[in-house]
Amino acid sequence: MPAIVLSTLNARYAHASLGLRYLLANLGGLRSQAVLREFVIGSRTEDLVEAILAERPLILGLGVYIWNVEECTRLVAQLKLLAPELIIVLGGPEVSFEIDEQPICQFADHVITGWGDVSFAELATTLLEGKAAPKVIAGKQPPLDQLRLPYGEYLEADIAQRYLYVEASRGCPFKCEFCLSSLDRSAWAFPLAAFLGQLEQLWARGARQFKFVDRTFNLKVDTSLAILDFFLDRIERDPIDPPFVHFELIPDHLPERLKEAIVRFPAGTLQFEIGIQSFNPEVQARISRRQKNEVARANLRWLREHSRAHLHVDLIAGLPGEDIASFAAGFDQLVALAPQETQFGILKRLRGTPIIRHTQDYGLRFNPAPPYNVMATDCIPFADFQRLARFARYWDLYNNSGRYPRSLPLLLAEAPFARFLAYSDWLYELCGRTHGLAQDRLVQWLRDHLVEVCELPPATVDPALIEDYRGSG
Repeated sequence: MPAIVLSTLNARYAHASLGLRYLLANLGGLRSQAVLREFVIGSRTEDLVEAILAERPLILGLGVYIWNVEECTRLVAQLKLLAPELIIVLGGPEVSFEIDEQPICQFADHVITGWGDVSFAELATTLLEGKAAPKVIAGKQPPLDQLRLPYGEYLEADIAQRYLYVEASRGCPFKCEFCLSSLDRSAWAFPLAAFLGQLEQLWARGARQFKFVDRTFNLKVDTSLAILDFFLDRIERDPIDPPFVHFELIPDHLPERLKEAIVRFPAGTLQFEIGIQSFNPEVQARISRRQKNEVARANLRWLREHSRAHLHVDLIAGLPGEDIASFAAGFDQLVALAPQETQFGILKRLRGTPIIRHTQDYGLRFNPAPPYNVMATDCIPFADFQRLARFARYWDLYNNSGRYPRSLPLLLAEAPFARFLAYSDWLYELCGRTHGLAQDRLVQWLRDHLVEVCELPPATVDPALIEDYRGSG
């Protein structure tokens, strides 16, 4: 039986925990006494308890995040009820701040805040030797060249069935107040040669799905180019079996050398996640976000017109001091740039982030339960946030699904935000829900709205909708 079980609840099976694999890889002499057991949110808590207790571990290391904290709290409470002798160690961003306020931390024996890569191994060694340790331990941040990389901990099933999370760097030099990375002092790079060697080993094992978790992949162009060249070289060797690679880009930093590499990637191989968040300069300054908006727009336009990368671009509603009119103006600017996906999110108060400093001045009222979304501000009342949340859900179904390329432009016309908000309000009044909506009903409702509310001639609407429906699969 293993002495240590490392576990978490992932949002989906396709998501493999990179953090747990770092812990496993850096256990040193305890590695042979540890196992990894990943679960998925939505599972029955009693079943998770049964699976963990069946291992009969002495120590459980549990990764806690905003998406799983409520279920992890139930899990820890039941484990302590049934096996009080089990030593439970928590780690992860959700329990790195405001520890005294969280029930899950009261149930647990120990909490490691911040980096846990080496601190968990040290704590586990202490506990297995029967020695005492403090309840709350500030995780050590070692030089990255002293960490054992975790990619050998991906199993064959992970490589065959899941996205593989990788990182060429940690941290972020920017200070956007809604983001936990604003607490970092800088960005730190892993030794490039060692990292590329690990990618080569994953590739040789058959890995083709790579999701980079770096917050600023294009910060250092030489490193970015070396990684892009790694994948381009393999595409050129075997174009029949290409990779799919996801990066997060800084929107206003796209030098010519990067462009020259990006244009070489074929369709379906490259995805960029790009955080715009707001185009309002006053809001950007208020939340310490540095962004050259004209450059960001020009880069998005270039990527859409000259590359075959899939663009996933983020906006955030509810930032302090931004009203619906300002958000709508930014939304319309972004839609005009035509990224394949425009992710419309609502501001969240992640534990530890400086965004909370604006609470009083801008009337920010955050949900006390995960995901800690803002529910009202001095600019946007609760009722309008409800409308925006429905807008975001319907936008995913109609725009981000990619299923309505012919008919959606008929709805959006020259005022995308206003016209889609009107459709969202109309649709919710009609059906009263945002989930469990069949494609054929979505098609019919859009057709009815275009004809009955927008007063478009049926002959100009039906062919586009029929083609969209056929193309939806």
